[in-house]
Amino acid sequence: MVKEISERKQGYRAKLESYLDQYKSILIVEADNVGSNQMQKIRIALRGQAVLLMGKNTIMRKVVRERIAANPKLEKLLPYIFGNIGFVFTNADLMKVRATIQENKVPAAARVGTLAPVDCWIPAGPTGLDPGQTSFFQALNIGTKIVKGSVEIVTDVHLIPKGTKVTPSHVSLLSKLDIKPFFYSMGVAYVYEDGSVYAAAILDVTQDDLLRRFFHGVTLITALSLKIGIPNVATLPHSIANAFQNMLAIALVTDVTFKEAQPFKDYLADPAGYAAKHGLAAAAPAAAAAAPAAGGKAAAPAAKEKEPEPEEEDGGFGDLFG
Repeated sequence: MVKEISERKQGYRAKLESYLDQYKSILIVEADNVGSNQMQKIRIALRGQAVLLMGKNTIMRKVVRERIAANPKLEKLLPYIFGNIGFVFTNADLMKVRATIQENKVPAAARVGTLAPVDCWIPAGPTGLDPGQTSFFQALNIGTKIVKGSVEIVTDVHLIPKGTKVTPSHVSLLSKLDIKPFFYSMGVAYVYEDGSVYAAAILDVTQDDLLRRFFHGVTLITALSLKIGIPNVATLPHSIANAFQNMLAIALVTDVTFKEAQPFKDYLADPAGYAAKHGLAAAAPAAAAAAPAAGGKAAAPAAKEKEPEPEEEDGGFGDLFG
């Protein structure tokens, strides 16, 4: 028995050493709540692009320490070998390998004391439970009504927020409703790539995201540099544009001119002629400044004579007092 265990450990060591030499990238995966059947499905899905290797952390650390002499970059792996983890060795595209791992999800019932990986909602509608269960829903502050001899939930209920602990009441209610709210899969926590270890969330950052953040930083630097008057490569185009605008403004109000300012001066001197010469639409004269056409002088509308207001009638009492 001891000999078999020793041979098994030697075989595992040889396999891990060969994988460390053969593959340049490693996905450090978490195998919490992952059963053996699901693990086997993940191994099958990864065939041809990656290799999944689980094992005891003590043996994994020992093998990695021994390989540090040949490859010092492996030392970066040691702080991440803890908990229920495994290695996925690959030379393929890391995003595709991670997607393959996360696609293998298995529905699971809620367990008391575990943290909810996602928000748990109970949809509104009939539950199939008899009216005697109404008090159970009332204890959880869930609005219900009786419809055709069955308990019906009035509105959608946010039962368990993500990251909160599952209580016995939650488990009891979900089991009564036959709801399996969670999906468990092997999670990719970290990525080892050519001596660097980083969070797997960085794989979600695209080239467009990097460019967007870079240019946002350039914009901030440019604005700050222009405000405090420190020239640099980012402010150079703006400084040249501002200088040209100042030179153009001076040329337009003085006799000084230069090649780039001449078209503006020609236009201001004769807009209609400049437009005709360059095939542009002539600017329409202002209506207020336009002279009336010859022979078509418009007559101003004659003001209506103000009608005299009628004198007040005295009602025949004008000579009453002489």
